[in-house]
This record gives sequence, structure tokens and C-alpha cells, in this order.
Amino acid sequence: MNFVLATTHKAKVLSFLWQHTLLLLSLNLMTLGVALCVRSCMGSSVISSLPFVLSLAGETGAVPGLTIGGYTIMMNFILVLCQIIVLRRSFDPMQLFQLVIGFIFGWLIDLNMYLTSALSCTTLPSQLLTQLAGCSIMGVGIAFEIRCGSVTMPGEGISIAISQVVNRPFAKVKITVDTVLVILAAGACYLFFGHWLWNVIGIGTIFAMVYVGLVVKTVSPHIAWFDRLLAYTPGFRRYIFGLARLIKR
Repeated sequence: MNFVLATTHKAKVLSFLWQHTLLLLSLNLMTLGVALCVRSCMGSSVISSLPFVLSLAGETGAVPGLTIGGYTIMMNFILVLCQIIVLRRSFDPMQLFQLVIGFIFGWLIDLNMYLTSALSCTTLPSQLLTQLAGCSIMGVGIAFEIRCGSVTMPGEGISIAISQVVNRPFAKVKITVDTVLVILAAGACYLFFGHWLWNVIGIGTIFAMVYVGLVVKTVSPHIAWFDRLLAYTPGFRRYIFGLARLIKR
């Protein structure tokens, strides 16, 4: 009996670690997309627009000199706090794990900003290609992240919380939340710089708001193999060959 319980516990631990290893890879894809959108200088993604403005303001000394990832972590913490305020007793303590995911997401943004630091988009074609690549990679990463079935990202979490309280469709609430973030970023542009920063909130931002969702819808039906990958329980002796057979199946 003890052997069975120990085996079951081990399987659950391995499954949890495997699930969140794949989640980490998905988040890395998402943040690589975020970094490429920033590097395009055509407008960042919605989730990074406000942190981007604040990081630029930090370089002038107007606010603490944090990176985009650092301000993203702060914003994610605030979004989780807002969920607690909105849901009150209905807030599931398990959703506090969003704080961990939000921290990792911000850290990965800084990592990918560093890895793409040599990328210079000085011509319109290079800007367009970089923005397209960033949005495409971000969309694929989001599709994988959704499949992982862990807790939601704080940005989606606040939209879910509000939709539950006001009894409105998630999609409409998400559009409202994204719009508010962009408005706050635009306000920060005028507050700290006195003018609109087109490299932060530009045509690329509008493009990302529409195109990323289309990528997620297009990719999601074609990654059923990822579900099999998630269901796989890695073992030290059968890992390499078993994983290869599973993907090939």
C-alpha cells in the first residue's frame, strides 16, 4: 500500500514538474515575441506598453530605473492584487501562483531583451519583419501556454475576475482591459516625455492586438500533439526514446 502511494505521489510530482517545464518554454516563446516587438520600434505589445514607457522614464531619472521586465513584474503583482480586491472571498488562493508566473515572465522578458540586443531595425522592411515575427512567435507561445493548463497569466486573470463579477463575456472584458493598459501607457508618455512615443505605442501595437489573437486561433487546432506531450510522464530510463516515439506518433 505504501509502495502504491509513493509511486502515485512520484508520478504526480513528475507530472507537475513536466507540465511547468513546458509552461516555462511557452513563456519563453511569448517573451521572445515581446522582445522582438520592442526591437521593431513600431510599437510594443499591449502587455509591455506601460512597462516599456516606465523603463524609458527610468533612464531619465523620473521614476526608479527598472527594466521592462522589472516593471512587468510590478504590474503583474498589481494585477493579482486587483483580482483579490475584485473577487474578495471568491478569490482562489491557488491563483497566487500567478505571482510566480508573473515574476518568471518579467525575468524572461529581460533575458530575451538581452539576447536580442544586437538586433537593429533601421529600415522599414526590417521593422515590419521583426514586428511580424514577434507577434507570430508571441501567438504561438500563448497557444502553448493555454494548453499547459496551469494558472492564468495575471493579465488574463484580471479579465476573468472582472468578467465574473460584472457578468460580461471574457472577450469583451479583455478588450477593455487591454485598452485601459494602452491608455495608461499613452498617459505615461505625455506625463514623462510630453509627447506620444510611437516606438512604444504605434501601428505595431494595434497590429499586435488583432494579429496575435488570430495566430492563437489558427495554431491551437493544430497542436494536439502538445496535449500528448503534456500527458507524458518523463522517466530517467525511458525518457529519450519514449519522448521521441510520442512526438512521432
